[in-house]
Amino acid sequence: MFSRYKKSDSDAAPASAPAAQSAAPKSASTIRKPEPRKVAPAEVVAQDKELKRRQKLEEVRSELHHRLLDNLNLSALESAQESDLKAEIISICAEGLEEMSIVLNKEERQTLHAELYDEVTGLGPLEPLLKDESVNDILVNGPNRVFIEVDGKLSLTNTRFKDERHLLRIIDKIVSAVGRRVDESNPYVDARLKDGSRFNAMVPPIAVDGSLVSIRKFKKEKLGIDDLVRFGAFSEEMAAYLQAAVACRLNVIVSGGTGSGKTTTLNALSSFIDNSERILTIEDTAELQLQQVHVGRMESRPANVEGKGAVSQRDCLRNALRMRPDRIIVGETRGEEVIDMLQAMNTGHDGSMTTIHANSARDGVSRLENMIAMAGIEMPIKAVRAQISSAVNLIVQASRLQDGSRRMVSITEITGMEGDVISMQEVFRYQRLGLQPDGKIIGQFTPLGVRSHYSERFKQWGYDLPASIYEPVAAE
Repeated sequence: MFSRYKKSDSDAAPASAPAAQSAAPKSASTIRKPEPRKVAPAEVVAQDKELKRRQKLEEVRSELHHRLLDNLNLSALESAQESDLKAEIISICAEGLEEMSIVLNKEERQTLHAELYDEVTGLGPLEPLLKDESVNDILVNGPNRVFIEVDGKLSLTNTRFKDERHLLRIIDKIVSAVGRRVDESNPYVDARLKDGSRFNAMVPPIAVDGSLVSIRKFKKEKLGIDDLVRFGAFSEEMAAYLQAAVACRLNVIVSGGTGSGKTTTLNALSSFIDNSERILTIEDTAELQLQQVHVGRMESRPANVEGKGAVSQRDCLRNALRMRPDRIIVGETRGEEVIDMLQAMNTGHDGSMTTIHANSARDGVSRLENMIAMAGIEMPIKAVRAQISSAVNLIVQASRLQDGSRRMVSITEITGMEGDVISMQEVFRYQRLGLQPDGKIIGQFTPLGVRSHYSERFKQWGYDLPASIYEPVAAE
């Protein structure tokens, strides 16, 4: 039936998937343990039958994937309608099952058809994970080990690729769609999926045990400050303080480790920016979801095959200064663009924001100093620190705790210089109080009794915060 989608030579050699093997290790411990539950013979037979059925289905799925790729003319499918393509896949699937003398029930057939459709139009085995709203990260360690992060916890899934070639084909499908490439001569790549999710891959020979893929999923819903307060990321007092800080155009740095929620925090803070301001964003991979009307987005670009055409974040930042911005937001500062960012903060672009990787506010300042040194600019350390203390007003520290929760663990103000040292004061802090039996951390947000260095500025801008928000809270 839709013969225009078929190749002329449609014979495909069967490809058998390796059968899964399971072995139960024997315990040699001398510690007395409760006797294991006796399993009835009928239950053992049922479990063995179910295992064999799953193995057989895996072999059938692998064979039909192979037949599908050999029978369909993939280049002709770009203009195909979804209904036509699904009908063609059902037809090829039915022919293959009949030739293999395999009978499946209705539910198994529907699952098989959906997987085959994802193989052609989507990202194959990864497609269901991308559609699952509860999954935050997808991490692939070779074709047979796919992990996901849900609620801050990693777990191994049953998702598998047929082999390394299958995984490489999915990777190539992603990167070619955005005009990039990955192979032995260029073994790693950053890209962005159609939905905005961040994609990174590294292939052999650099990846020893199979290709490594990480996908940071793009959140479709825009989390605001109220949402983060409800989730327990920080307190209402901290939210009121941050609203005043952003609205009064303090320069803010969001600091934290990988996966600590820096970009989410930056998105939420940007909601306090007035709608009349012109904002320019600069990122390596566009992730920010600003809610204002006047937003210009820029994304850096790597070099092409000949090693030319690269556009760095620093190039974008330099050009942004000529585009009459009110605020500049850099998704992440990690290199020589730091000096241009600090100069922008110091020269009329108050209220600019960025993120950096650091474990504390003091470490964040040290990292800024190191990045300036890496930029090749020879400046006395006192001059560097004076530049930082003049440019940066606030450091917000985000952290992912051991139970997987994300918290804003500290808000620190930079108040100036004392000799050769940058003076700082911590205004809010997250204090850990204990651990629940289920591993959840017990803690509370508390002010440290320090009045904000920018209180007068807040008043001038119409944000007269009550003194009570700075009063320490007794541990419960």
